[in-house]
Amino acid sequence: MKSFLQIENLTKSFGDRVLFSDVTFGIYEGDKIGLIAKNGSGKTTLLRIIAGEESYDSGSLVFRNDLRVGYLKQLPELDPNLSVIEACLSIDDEPTAAIRTYERALASGDADALAKAMSQMDAAGAWDYEDRIRQTLTQLKIIDMNQPVGQLSGGQVKRVALAKVVINEPELLILDEPTNHLDIESIGWLEQFIINSSKAVVVISHDRKFVDNITTRTIEVTMGRIYDYRATYSHYLELRKERREQQMKQYEEQQKMIAETK
Repeated sequence: MKSFLQIENLTKSFGDRVLFSDVTFGIYEGDKIGLIAKNGSGKTTLLRIIAGEESYDSGSLVFRNDLRVGYLKQLPELDPNLSVIEACLSIDDEPTAAIRTYERALASGDADALAKAMSQMDAAGAWDYEDRIRQTLTQLKIIDMNQPVGQLSGGQVKRVALAKVVINEPELLILDEPTNHLDIESIGWLEQFIINSSKAVVVISHDRKFVDNITTRTIEVTMGRIYDYRATYSHYLELRKERREQQMKQYEEQQKMIAETK
């Protein structure tokens, strides 16, 4: 498996409170990871660190060279003055850069500039890019591509943001509550997109069925450390129960030994 990201001895605290300490794990091609923790235990912070949105105290994150990372925030923000299709094109990648150059060349009427722009479109594989955007938005029940973002509901903004992230074809996809505001059909589409992809995916979601359907690996953040299971969410719950029973047994044995030495 190709290594996409190696996290070594990662530590993060807020004031005197340590969220997690010396966390070490890797993310590899094809990993479908559910990040699990109680609220306030640091899972969203860990997700934001991986996405480059949050600093950390110590440790290291080593990404594969030129790795494309996509991050869907729980509450995404899009420019309200853009149309839906413009918002999806407002990313800094090769196809969208080629499209913007091509549109400028068309508007200028400069034949040489247009020829260069067409070559750039060929090289970037951008000719069907807008069609793919429209198809993805349609799958997510966004029909009016020219509607201003400022007129969308919060749920529609989340769907457009999801489409924007997916269309960019990241190799590592980071999703924070992606099924919020999605209907059953859209959730099914997203599940199949993830399952059938070689992308690595890290997801936080309270939708247990969704997490169980897509995960091949579960990482639990608890008490400042992590437990990493090569298991679906349902299997993880069984393994966690066994772990806790073993920990309780060890604790009781330690207490018995302490009592006997007194």
